Amino acid sequence: MSMPVNNRSIVLPRRGIAVWPALLVVLALGTSLLCSPAHAQLAPGSLNVHWNEGAENCAKNPQPLLQVHPYNAQTFILRENLCATFEAPFMYLLLGSTRALLIDTGDIADSKQMPLASTVMHLLPAGGSATLPLLVVHTHRHLDHRAGDTQFAGLSNVEVVGFDIDSVRRYYHFNDWPNGLAQIDLGDRTIDAIPTPGHNETEVSFYDRQTGLFFSGDFLMPARLLVDNTSAYLASAERVAAFVQDRPVSFVLGGHIEMNSNGELFPWQSQYHPHEHVLELKKDDLLALPGAIRSFNGFYTRTGNFVLLDSIRILIASAALAGVALIAVVWILVWYLRRRNRARRLRAANQA
Repeated sequence: MSMPVNNRSIVLPRRGIAVWPALLVVLALGTSLLCSPAHAQLAPGSLNVHWNEGAENCAKNPQPLLQVHPYNAQTFILRENLCATFEAPFMYLLLGSTRALLIDTGDIADSKQMPLASTVMHLLPAGGSATLPLLVVHTHRHLDHRAGDTQFAGLSNVEVVGFDIDSVRRYYHFNDWPNGLAQIDLGDRTIDAIPTPGHNETEVSFYDRQTGLFFSGDFLMPARLLVDNTSAYLASAERVAAFVQDRPVSFVLGGHIEMNSNGELFPWQSQYHPHEHVLELKKDDLLALPGAIRSFNGFYTRTGNFVLLDSIRILIASAALAGVALIAVVWILVWYLRRRNRARRLRAANQA
């Protein structure tokens, strides 16, 4: 028995009748896998952008307050300028057919100093007289990711999710925090919300099924990874690695950049980032994160592309060392004064 394929024939054995059901099953499975969400074609986008580097002297070199880069027509990356705030956080605006999602609101509350809300609202498409409804969420509660919330207060068709742990658990229905997975339906666009505490107890990361973008906040970024709770961080990294294992990830986009293109850290609070590292990381970085956290010594560890540190422990250790050094200095001073006084008394006795 033969079957023509592109003018060629595949010759099956005489017992080929028994092979057909198996062949059909294989073809069906292949079609199913190709059509599954994990293998669906992702909406393309571009990260061909040069982020503003700030300036050595911001007073002499005025900078645009906010940079907006369209990844594609429905996805926007926003960054506050280094001269406006050394944090220079990134924010992400995702448009669906029924509503839009803004991830984080940055480090500056005053709309005159940072026109975040007006910029975001102008990016939203309008249907008739109504603007697309907007949902505002946070990767975590630190001020540099939610200071701009006040700019959205009172705006029509805008919902701002609270940043405290109770609000986060309640909104996403995380009844067994930090376990579970939630979905945000934007209309023809689904975003998965994944609990990722460790940097902060309220940390949530987001995965966009349409583009394959993974928004990691301060959980993973080309910057210092500040560890608040090592065991929680490791558990989150393992959860994320399992989540992305069979899912396509175009890029991992975090909350900050603190490295140059050689992987060297900029000085803390620097407002000038020449030759800055690219924003985007890879799926492999997510998969490698659990191993990096396992190697963390609890204070400061640099392994591969990761820089992990516990700033609280470092401060405590530094304070303890400073205390020991102060005690040593005082002891030496007392010892020196006593010795000098003893020598003075001996000289006085000899002269008598």
